[in-house]
Amino acid sequence: MLLDLLFPNRCLHCNRIIDAREMVCGICMDQIKFTHHDFITPNFLTERCSLLFPVRHACALMQFEEDSLSRKIVHQLKYGQREMAGKVLAGWACERLDFAEEVPDLMISVPLHPRKLRERGYNQLHLFTETVAAHFSIAFDHQLVKRNHYRKAQAKKDKSHRTETEGLFSVAKRFENRHVLIIDDVFTTGNTISSVAWEILKAGNNTVSVLVMAVDE
Repeated sequence: MLLDLLFPNRCLHCNRIIDAREMVCGICMDQIKFTHHDFITPNFLTERCSLLFPVRHACALMQFEEDSLSRKIVHQLKYGQREMAGKVLAGWACERLDFAEEVPDLMISVPLHPRKLRERGYNQLHLFTETVAAHFSIAFDHQLVKRNHYRKAQAKKDKSHRTETEGLFSVAKRFENRHVLIIDDVFTTGNTISSVAWEILKAGNNTVSVLVMAVDE
C-alpha cells in the first residue's frame, strides 16, 4: 500500500495515475492499434504464416509499429519486469477472440531456454497463456515444447541472424490429432513460430494455429 502511494502505477502513454492492474488509461486505449482479428477470418497474419508452415488460423492482437504504444506495452512485459502485463493483454485478447467452432485442444507458449528463464525470472508468455486458457476452458502445457539452445533476444539480434532456428526447439513427447494454438509475443520474420510449428506437426497428425500479442508489419 505504501509503495503504491510512493510509486503509483502510471499510464505508459500519458503518465496519468491508473489502477495497479492496468497498463494504460481509458483515454489512451484509443492510441493502441488493435488489428481487429477475430481468429477465424483469414487475415494478413494467416497469409504470412501459410508461407512458412501449414496453419489453420492465425490472429494478432495489436500492430507492433515503431514507437507505438503496443511496442511499449510488449517491451514492458518482456524487459520491464512487469509480468502482470501478460494478464492485461490476455484480457484484451479474450474480449476480441472468437473461436466459434474451432476451439483449440491445447495451448502452448514459445518456451525460453532455462538460462534465459533464470535471467528474466519468468516467461512473459505464461500468464497470458494461462489467462486465455482459463477463459475459454482450453488445456495448456508449458513443458511440451522445449528450447534447446540459449540465444540473445530477437530484438537485440541483427536481422541477418534471426533465421537461425534449425533445431532450436523439440517436443518432450509424441502426441497426435490435436489442434494446437501456439502463443508468442511478437511475430516478426515468423521463423521462431515456424520452428515450433514444425516440431508440433512432426510429432503426429496435428494442426496448428497461432495467436500473438503483436505483429510487426
